[in-house]
Amino acid sequence: MCIIFVYALVFTEISLIYASPSQGPFRTVSNNHQFYDVQAHRGGRGNVVESTLPSFAWGLIDGATTLELDNGITQDGEVVVWHDESILPEKCSDTAPVVPDDPAYPYVGKFISNLTLAQIKTLDCGSKRQTNYPHQLAYPGARIPTLREVFDFVSCADLSHQILWNIESKINARYPNQTAGVDDFVQKQHEIFISSPYYQSITYQSFDWRTLVSMKTLDDKLITSALIDEDTAFTPRGSTSPWLAGLRLESFPGPSLSEQIAQAAHAIQADILSPTGTFLIPSSSHEGSSHFTTPEMISEAHRFGMKVVPWTVNGLDRAEELFKDGADGIITDYPNVVRRWAKQQGLRVAPKYPRQRVFSCLYQHMR
Repeated sequence: MCIIFVYALVFTEISLIYASPSQGPFRTVSNNHQFYDVQAHRGGRGNVVESTLPSFAWGLIDGATTLELDNGITQDGEVVVWHDESILPEKCSDTAPVVPDDPAYPYVGKFISNLTLAQIKTLDCGSKRQTNYPHQLAYPGARIPTLREVFDFVSCADLSHQILWNIESKINARYPNQTAGVDDFVQKQHEIFISSPYYQSITYQSFDWRTLVSMKTLDDKLITSALIDEDTAFTPRGSTSPWLAGLRLESFPGPSLSEQIAQAAHAIQADILSPTGTFLIPSSSHEGSSHFTTPEMISEAHRFGMKVVPWTVNGLDRAEELFKDGADGIITDYPNVVRRWAKQQGLRVAPKYPRQRVFSCLYQHMR
């Protein structure tokens, strides 16, 4: 019933779009590198239920430069597009077991790494609107897609393969038994990357810098992005962070922590530094708190030839500050809003994809 309802929704949207005045011609460009980098976080989770084919459809329609997404690996070795290490009840619902009396059922609450693709494909992850995102469009019956399925769907709408990708390995360096390991992620993701028409448009990102080092060793042509935040940079009692590939930030010359972070990212040959753009570091001084991402961090990264793309920035006041500080792009839950702001600043923005084409492809790939 849920899937049938999804088809009806998509068909209705296609019909409405075709009945509306036609849009202008969609101009083909070589790729999106020439535009200010507005990245649709999980497809744009502020607008649509996250990490589903509909979310990436709306990322295209909203004119994102880059589609940002996360990968997990199932028990049977399939690369799926999902942010969380486990199936959270606030996002997904069980429908039925794959086979009668499946001992793993219900699947909600289980780790991705402990479920097969067939089990994961039974989940409805499109019906629940998140409390923190009251404007999300729901798509009842939407399933967790594989990475290949996402590439296939977007290729249908993006005939010239111009969209950019930022793909994260969702690996847990602190609790390695909860996810697949470094080798599995790197080998399985890279196999899909090189067989895709988007190979040259992919950035590979991770909080686990071991993964970035391993990917660079395997393929030094692939762009890598070093994710970092307060949880991965700082450790209790000054221990070595399990996230930073054995590096200790204090071993770099600095002189500030911000510059040490940029220097560490350069040490693992990252092409991009992607720090949290909104976290405030408390300060005991009269000056109050300071942002994790600072002008000094951005300047130091640029000195090494790295770009800086902070996440997840939803407020335009902060987006403006980061832009003035020199940030090269913004990862956001609201790509439509940030794109509109970037256009107002006189920045070149990526073209929007025609709705009729996108929804036609969405209908085909959700059947």
